Amino acid sequence: MKLSTAQPARHPNPTTKATALSYLIFERPDLDLAERFLSDFGLRTVGYLDNTLFLRGTGNAPFCYVVRKARKARFVGLGLQVGNLADLTALARLPGASAIEQSPWPGGGLRVTLTDPSGFRVDALFGQEPVASLPHRRALPFNNVDAAVRVNATQRPPHVAPEIIRLGHVVLELAHYQETCAWYTQHFGFIPSDVQVLPDGSPAVAFMRLDLGDTPADHHTLALAQGIAPAYSHSAYELVDADAVGIGQSLLRERGWKHAWGIGRHILGSQIFDYWQDPWGDKHEHYCDGDLFTAPVPTGIHPTGREAMAQWGETMPRSFTKPKITPAILVKLWHGLRHSPDLTLAKLRTLAKLFA
Repeated sequence: MKLSTAQPARHPNPTTKATALSYLIFERPDLDLAERFLSDFGLRTVGYLDNTLFLRGTGNAPFCYVVRKARKARFVGLGLQVGNLADLTALARLPGASAIEQSPWPGGGLRVTLTDPSGFRVDALFGQEPVASLPHRRALPFNNVDAAVRVNATQRPPHVAPEIIRLGHVVLELAHYQETCAWYTQHFGFIPSDVQVLPDGSPAVAFMRLDLGDTPADHHTLALAQGIAPAYSHSAYELVDADAVGIGQSLLRERGWKHAWGIGRHILGSQIFDYWQDPWGDKHEHYCDGDLFTAPVPTGIHPTGREAMAQWGETMPRSFTKPKITPAILVKLWHGLRHSPDLTLAKLRTLAKLFA
């Protein structure tokens, strides 16, 4: 694929403009174990359909997390909402796209299934029916040195699984960085909010938001990182406040799940965060207090590295980005070096040094 504009950059005339991140699709060998972790993490079970588990937050999306029964654990892809039927029709004309079909999943609607240049499945969805929101506790009022908003009252949030409101974002690693980044900006209208670059100026991570015009959008709904092969990095789920993040950490520790990183506050996006690993080692993030941008805000450029990931809290652990060296990883690395114009030994050495 020949690129007319180096990525990451917004496209002047995208095929469509996605309006929301609807769901993520995973495959797991043990649905009961997956459900146990995800319930402790704060998602609510919707139900099962044909060996597929659906879970939701408290918002009005009918589901945001899909787990299919399979022999091996893997990340499959994501679903993006688009604004109208004409958008689906335009996407259905793209090479390799499915025809428009009725979605058999909760909420229904019409969908077109595509595959991005890195091999991830992308469902474009229109007409899904929302459901009634579930109740969640209100954010706690904070006393501060300039204003006392709570007098003769205490703070006692319940020690229960955190109430996930919604799916916020997903982060993917790529070998074919330029081509995949261009595909999302061209066909779904993603805007790079901030880009972290290597010392030579080449992009390492792009934090990309939806183009909702004058309506504020999350700082990033999709983030794309240069890696050695296509891989899931993590996904993030919004909680009501920082106490929910802290109680989530306490409860997940009590129940024996593996902690990955946190609590801290990100630099790009500003979220207060905490990361946990599911039973297959895939990272899931609790967050609150993220930045919101409208479409006109220009892209920021920043250096990358472990210290560039958080304003406060522990520095990102080396284990957070370092892949386990296995024969399969070595094969993928060899394939990426041979076939991706974005992956070189020099770039690998630089990334290893910055994240060592």
